[in-house]
This record gives sequence, C-alpha cells and structure tokens, in this order.
Amino acid sequence: MENQLTFETWENEAAEKLNKSLITPGEVLKWAYGTYGNDIVYACSFGAEGVVLCDLISKVNERAEIIFLDTELHFKETYELIDKMKERYPLLNIKMVKPALTLEEQAAQFGEELWKGNPNFCCSLRKIKPLETELQHVKAWISGLRRDQSPARSKLEKVNRDERFKRIKVCPIIDWTWEDIWTYITLYELPYNLLHDKNYPSIGCEKCTVPAVNQADTRSGRWAQTGKTECGLHVNMEGK
Repeated sequence: MENQLTFETWENEAAEKLNKSLITPGEVLKWAYGTYGNDIVYACSFGAEGVVLCDLISKVNERAEIIFLDTELHFKETYELIDKMKERYPLLNIKMVKPALTLEEQAAQFGEELWKGNPNFCCSLRKIKPLETELQHVKAWISGLRRDQSPARSKLEKVNRDERFKRIKVCPIIDWTWEDIWTYITLYELPYNLLHDKNYPSIGCEKCTVPAVNQADTRSGRWAQTGKTECGLHVNMEGK
C-alpha cells in the first residue's frame, strides 16, 4: 500500500499536491483503494450519484464494501433499486446498516413521528450514529458529494480531512455536474431510482423528501419548509 494519508497525519501542502494530481474519478478511486485497502468504505444513498459511483468502484475493486444507512424510512423505490444493484454487482459487499433503535423503540422513547418535531435528532439517531459506528473500523470513507449541490459542498476537494468523523473523506465525483451524472447513467444503462423520473433529484427518507420545489436546486425537496438542509453527515466539510 502507498503511504497513508490519515486524519492524524494530514498536511495541507501534501494534500493540495495530491488533489492536483488526481484528475478523474478512476484515478481517485485507484489511489483510495491502493492507499487504504480494506480500511475504506463507501457510504452510499443510492441516488443517481450513488449508482454511478458503485459502477466506477466495481471497476477498481469489485469486492469493495458499500454501506447503506437504512433508516427504515426510505421509499420502496429505493429498496427496489438496491435489490437491482445487488443483482448487477454480486461481488460488491452491499451492507444494510440499521440504527440501534427500531422505529417502535424510537417512538416509545421520543414520541411518534420524531422526524416532524425534531428532524435533526431523528437524523442523528437513524443516520449519523450508525455511520459513526461503521467508520470506527476504517481510516477513510467515500462519498458521492458534488460541488454544485450546495454552497458548503462547493469548498470540497477530492480528498479531504473530515472534521465531523475524524477520517479522510474521498469525493471522486466532486467536480461532476448533474448532467455528467445522467450522461454516465445513460451511457452504461445503469439502473436508477424511478423517483428521479418524478422530479425527485435528491432522495432521502420518505417522510422528509418531496419533489424538488426549485428546479435550480436539486436538494430543494429535502426537508422542505423546515430550514434544514443537511442530515448532518456532511458538516465541517471544508477539508482543510
């Protein structure tokens, strides 16, 4: 393996040089798996970016570990897509990661429909804490973020120092556009979430996702009219 860049050994100058040297997603992924081996995992939401990254990853490491944060609140279309992806990529290790609390246990402790009264806490219980647990076992993780998704994400590089989870965060398609994603899906005839055909460019939990209300903002259907814009997985994203 190559000399590892870790959260603890991060050096801005070295990271800047590395980011300038990595151009394509394939180069980023070859570097990532060459550097971290089994100490890296892809946290996939199986949106449009997710199916693209799964395909790209399969070409570099066909037995890579892919985790899906199964809040037990996703659309049926999302679960159907995951089944299709498992069939298409039988060697990829797609792992369904569930929260510590079932929905019934969560309701008993914190009340019914926590996602309405306290969506941040609901995301913490059902997404952030499970990911924290998974990342304890690795040194780096892969994300399908893109710069044009939001102002905060616009500051990310391909390789970042993730302050939120104290890990290295790799974003192979960070400089791709929404059009790039769909060009790739069409070219390689990838399966995708059928909700994309119904004006759902960004798809999260069923309780907190509606069709996009602003066509210029692909994430405008997430937590609409709540003021919430992120589940919390991607805070402190500057990576410096």
